[in-house]
Amino acid sequence: MSHSIRIFAVALPLAALLGTSALAWELPTLSPSVANAMAQGASPQAIAEYRRKLAEYQEARAAFDADAGAYWNAIAEKRKTRFAKRREGQAVTLNDYVLEQAPLYEGPKRPVNPEPDPDTGPRVRKDLPVVADFLGAARSEFQFAPLRPSSEMEFKRAYARAALQAGISRDIAVRVYSFETGGNGGHDMQSGLNPSKPGSRAISTAIGYNQLLTANTITIIAEKGPQLLKVLNERAAMLQGPQRKAMDHKIAVFKRMHAAVKSGPQSWSAFEKLGLTPQGWAMHALVLDMDVGPQLQVHKLLTSVNFARARGVDRPLSAAELEMMNLTGDGNGFDMVTMPQAMREQVPTANFFQRGGYERNPVAIRHNTVAKLIAITNNRMDINGNLPGAKELAAAFGSATASNEAR
Repeated sequence: MSHSIRIFAVALPLAALLGTSALAWELPTLSPSVANAMAQGASPQAIAEYRRKLAEYQEARAAFDADAGAYWNAIAEKRKTRFAKRREGQAVTLNDYVLEQAPLYEGPKRPVNPEPDPDTGPRVRKDLPVVADFLGAARSEFQFAPLRPSSEMEFKRAYARAALQAGISRDIAVRVYSFETGGNGGHDMQSGLNPSKPGSRAISTAIGYNQLLTANTITIIAEKGPQLLKVLNERAAMLQGPQRKAMDHKIAVFKRMHAAVKSGPQSWSAFEKLGLTPQGWAMHALVLDMDVGPQLQVHKLLTSVNFARARGVDRPLSAAELEMMNLTGDGNGFDMVTMPQAMREQVPTANFFQRGGYERNPVAIRHNTVAKLIAITNNRMDINGNLPGAKELAAAFGSATASNEAR
């Protein structure tokens, strides 16, 4: 099972770059005139004007949807053809992609109804769980509190050691971190929350250097549980006294979490549903733990690496290529990263998205070929890699390398 953070939920720097649908949690702001009309009761003239504009909008939208529907049906059919050809070992050519750019709606916007529906109350924005909720759920569901680092650098060193042991290079880890967190994120950074911006709100459950969603964490617990337990047991063997007691408790908690995940359906959709519950929130708190969190972050990166490797890609993937797999899903991303450069220059990015995700993604629209999208991703990595957080992570890799060589 190989899944990634898809277009629907990503870190704030990623969301700012990619224009994700996570901002759908925000409600539209009404103009003062419309708000006043709704408060006082709409006039006949306002109602008539609204109906006229609504008819114009519906006519324009219907015409657009007819064209767009045909386009996105062609995208889906071409995708099926490519996947089938790859399964049969056949070469994929330019003819297996839609080479026209996706149609974009440029007609009138849907007007705001000046008559509020008396049968429905005001819409309430749904808040997503945040770090405090994950920690609270861990206490209540599993009587567990993650071991937090004394400093951000301590977590970065632990992450660097785990990454190097897994064969992930400093360059890959730092560039992905630079892109996912904007170059300055902490181990507990959550998508959408920015301490420097009062009133900012979470736009997904993604946390950490590689921005794991609740479903990502649960997937890794399900698939890599024995490996994670092996790491914890090895560390326990080196501890004594209160530290050993705390580690033994953590191991027992992890076993309970693993058993809970394995007791249900083993699918991404099932893990997404579990991630909406307090039990799933509690599991997500492991991302914050000094012993487990770095391992989860590393396994998140390895998901795409292993996906490509299992399908015959033996060269190292670049950080930007890994982000393509992260952005569009491993299957679509694999399609992109195995594409020759000449084809990357010609194939529209729309070929790798669902319609809704693409139409909410201004960067994929603006940088509308595979080559352009990879180029802007590399550019952001270059820029953010010069920020303090990225430099600290690079230094942590240097310390971890020196420590390994000294052993």
